[in-house]
Amino acid sequence: MALFSRRGKRSDATPTPDETDAAPSAEPADADAPAASAEPVPEVNISVSSFGGLGAGAPTAPAAPVAEEPPVVDAPPVTRPRPPAEAPEQTDTVPGLRDNVLLREALKTLGDDPTPTELLRVGRQVLQNHLFLRVKGDARTLLSEGKELPLAVLRNGDDQWVLAFSSGEALQRAFQEDGDTDTSAMGQPVMAVLSHVLAGSYAGLIIDPSSAPARLMLPRDLIERMVQQADPKLALKTLLAAPRTSETPGEIARAMIDAPLFVAVNKAEPDGSGEERLGVAETRDANGGRILELYTHPLEVVAMGREDQPMPFTAKQLAGALAENHGLSGVLLDAAGPWILLDREALAPVLALAD
Repeated sequence: MALFSRRGKRSDATPTPDETDAAPSAEPADADAPAASAEPVPEVNISVSSFGGLGAGAPTAPAAPVAEEPPVVDAPPVTRPRPPAEAPEQTDTVPGLRDNVLLREALKTLGDDPTPTELLRVGRQVLQNHLFLRVKGDARTLLSEGKELPLAVLRNGDDQWVLAFSSGEALQRAFQEDGDTDTSAMGQPVMAVLSHVLAGSYAGLIIDPSSAPARLMLPRDLIERMVQQADPKLALKTLLAAPRTSETPGEIARAMIDAPLFVAVNKAEPDGSGEERLGVAETRDANGGRILELYTHPLEVVAMGREDQPMPFTAKQLAGALAENHGLSGVLLDAAGPWILLDREALAPVLALAD
């Protein structure tokens, strides 16, 4: 197997709320009219095909680990500074509304003309925590009466885009812009929001529509791929985004057993056989030890800004690779951040899967 070969450089379902908050200073959006500003819908072309199908057509994961002490596989250097290991401190920019800080901060990095890679780098942070939706009327009252929640949408011709928000600050901008005082804000788990978009006939999702250029449009086809390739429970992403404790490494290692995992693959250096081989990205720890790069979602591979393709990689395969390759000292999970470095001791629950 060439797993560690040396690489060359180079219908409208309403989601069930988990937290419902009325926004007291709200000037919100109408469910039957655009909730964003009067300016045209931003032209944000996020092409899945531009990124190797975001996992579509990726090579099949090998069935067995490779030989003892394979050649080192160094990932090409990333020109961006190393991102923080942990998520920013939790904030409530509007009292009572808990911000999605990772998404909020990622959106702030967007300029007036972001590249597709930059857009997808922000898009990966959508798969964290929760989003806010705007509801026409009082969400608590509507829920208590068993009524459907009329969500704010933006109409563009025949298309409807669901509007969502990363923070109380983004909600306030929308309230101030459209002057609708008869709406409330409702916090929802992100997978519930994405599932709601896909359950209806919506064209996609617009996040923070009144916060240009810090806003993002996710077309329906991209949302479909994001959801298809994500862990429905988002177990690893939730742990990576949470405050770290001494228990975090063990919790993450145990969650890796059942969660989808991916490695970053690219063409390996020729070995003289004439066959095209694939190499898997590795990095080095502070002591020069070899660390396998591991990812929770294909978008995390895209976020590295290289030409790598994501390849599914099970916990059992990881256990076999670690057992057979003693030169591997651990794994780096989601190197684009928030990330964590797990050594062999922390990976004991995974290593126990080795035959």
